[in-house]
Amino acid sequence: MVNTVIVGHGRKSHGEKASILSRRHVFRSRQKLVIMISVSLCLLALFKLHSLYELSSPTPLPRLRSRFSNYSYIGPPKIAFLFLVRRNLPLDFLWGTFFENADVANFSIYIHSAPGFVFDETTTRSHFFYGRQLSNSIQVLWGESSMIEAEKLLLEAALEDPANQRFVLLSDSCVPLYNFTYMYNYVMGSPRSFVDSFLDVKEGRYNPKMSREIPREKWRKGSQWITLVRKHAEVIVDDEIILSVFKRHCKRRPPVDTRKGKLNLKLQKQHNCIPDEHYVQTLLAMYGLEGELERRTLTYTLWNQSATNMENSGWHPVTFTYASASPQKIREIKGINHVYYETEYRTEWCRANSTLVPCFLFARKFSLGAAMRLLSEKVIGSFEVFALLDAPP
Repeated sequence: MVNTVIVGHGRKSHGEKASILSRRHVFRSRQKLVIMISVSLCLLALFKLHSLYELSSPTPLPRLRSRFSNYSYIGPPKIAFLFLVRRNLPLDFLWGTFFENADVANFSIYIHSAPGFVFDETTTRSHFFYGRQLSNSIQVLWGESSMIEAEKLLLEAALEDPANQRFVLLSDSCVPLYNFTYMYNYVMGSPRSFVDSFLDVKEGRYNPKMSREIPREKWRKGSQWITLVRKHAEVIVDDEIILSVFKRHCKRRPPVDTRKGKLNLKLQKQHNCIPDEHYVQTLLAMYGLEGELERRTLTYTLWNQSATNMENSGWHPVTFTYASASPQKIREIKGINHVYYETEYRTEWCRANSTLVPCFLFARKFSLGAAMRLLSEKVIGSFEVFALLDAPP
């Protein structure tokens, strides 16, 4: 007899069922964990990409909402002369002659001097400057952001008068090259600001740490001596963002000090940035206002570009003396009708309303003797040199 063994599929025991459920639970838990880790990694990657994008993308500037924009004015427009000086105005006698031939309704004067300095009959030869100093002036250091802040204070004071429609920034060594009427018609005849502005591609003054707020392609350089329409003056006064960037990242490199030894090497690796040669130009470029500018200055400066001078301390303006401020030299300056910008391969022909005009209305740096010669030669007006001997200093 053959015994047949039948093997059947019986039911699993309770222990087997628990083992299977446990393995399934572990598998699903691991699956969920993998999914969660994957999602987290994706979110982290997106966050990093967003952060990198934010770092590489300039922070948008606020809309222009000046507190001065509501001012309306009907009447003869004024030119505000803004003098940025160390203390007094050594060439006040020349400017006094310049303003004597002007209608007082067509100009105003503001002076940023050392804190506490007062312009009165004991400190200036011209009554036009009496009491014209700012009461909130600050201590200014060359090559520091305080120079920008002083300019802003001058503009802010001048903007309080709605009649002021043009703003001319001048130093204590500037002189006028023409009479008031010619200068007034020249400046008021143009709807544009005169701001020397060009690409700075050679000197390495741009600090990459600025890139969050100021992209490299908006970095500009130019002369500090500007002439502005009211709209652009308001932009400068209302700005806080770009000024704060300049305070942090645009600083003059300290001069070499032999006493510091090896420390000089570290100091000389710092970015060398002169704020007043970049701030206004870069700010207006940031706001897309370059199309509203004559990208040149109205103030002539002769730069000493000799190799020896560069080795010592860089380029510096030449100071005109009595001997060098000859009528021929003044005629040469007044005859310049174009400026060439090497970094942009651009020739800026000096025009006002499509008419070719002389480039410069003012010049610097002029000594006391040079200014006397301008008057004695009647470049500005008639003048008796000996009249200075009995005048206040």
